[in-house]
Amino acid sequence: MLSTDATLWPMIAHAVLVFFLYWLLSRKRFEAVRAGSIKAGEFRDNLREPPESLNVYNNLRNQFELPVLFYAVSLVLYVSTADNWGTVALAWIFVLSRYVHSYVHLTSNRLRYRRPIFIIGFFAVMAMWAWLAVWLALN
Repeated sequence: MLSTDATLWPMIAHAVLVFFLYWLLSRKRFEAVRAGSIKAGEFRDNLREPPESLNVYNNLRNQFELPVLFYAVSLVLYVSTADNWGTVALAWIFVLSRYVHSYVHLTSNRLRYRRPIFIIGFFAVMAMWAWLAVWLALN
């Protein structure tokens, strides 16, 4: 099988998205404090998120839901040498869907567009897990 760094690059690309979202959340929260929407100390207990940063906060939380399964399957595929160009393509489809999903979430936030983008990524990760199961059953 493949077992090259090609399997790792989609995970790195997703991490870049997460780092960007943390930076954006920090900036939006700073702006909310400066505008007086929230006091800086209120973030300590994180009981509420100001409207200025709510979409970013929610989007960042999304990056630790389905992507957890993406990271797990990517690493298992890599370590078990079950990765191949198909799984790498599926990984890139997932990561691209996360970028587009984040863009829609942070701009128009229209569920009409977000949902199909999410489903594309969902099926990409599901296909990666299905391939892993088939590969393990046959090897």
